[in-house]
Amino acid sequence: MKTAILLELARGRAARQRIVVVTRLRDGAQSLHLANGRQGDLELAEPVLAEIEERGVHDRSGRLRTDPGLFMRCYTPAHRLLIVGAVHIAQSLSPAARMAGFDVAIVDPRTAFATAARFPDTTLVQDWPDVAFETLAPDAQTAVVALSHDPKLDDPALVAALASPAFYVGALGSRRTHAARLERFAARGITGTERLRAPVGLDLGGRSAGEIAIAIIAEIIQTRYRSG
Repeated sequence: MKTAILLELARGRAARQRIVVVTRLRDGAQSLHLANGRQGDLELAEPVLAEIEERGVHDRSGRLRTDPGLFMRCYTPAHRLLIVGAVHIAQSLSPAARMAGFDVAIVDPRTAFATAARFPDTTLVQDWPDVAFETLAPDAQTAVVALSHDPKLDDPALVAALASPAFYVGALGSRRTHAARLERFAARGITGTERLRAPVGLDLGGRSAGEIAIAIIAEIIQTRYRSG
């Protein structure tokens, strides 16, 4: 791999960009494909480019159907779960999500709750969600779950998530709580609320924090593969 492509690959991965590297098997010539363009030695026909784009979205590496002499390797950012509210359900959800391969961050400005003792080995973002989400920038590999039960925390996070490409947006709360939330959002002209899953999680019938956490991560995984 040429130095220029290797450096661009490293930069793109650090920025959580989806990247595809295409290699011509007979001579090793390569091109690198990002959302904002491509670079490298290969001149590729439109059908080939279309296949690269389609397979890149679904993270499918391998030889190309449109040109078997080309091999594409997908570099897709790790899926990420942003949990708003350092509550007891989050203590169960965080390790369950990590076990499923997600990078996890807890967003909560309440430093008495968002502590390393309660959330070991977890990224803690002790800012208000509207500030935190400007930096965290949910992308298509990101799921967002609001668990605080406090509109001052949950609402800004949900509004930011609904305006982003996040593949999953969910919120804890009863149907009555969710109806009130939708009324608040409608009064503010917030769109995209049909994407919001609430009450959050698959209906497994569980009531404990651990059971609710399992229902949530199960629905996130289900959504991830059904949308892929």
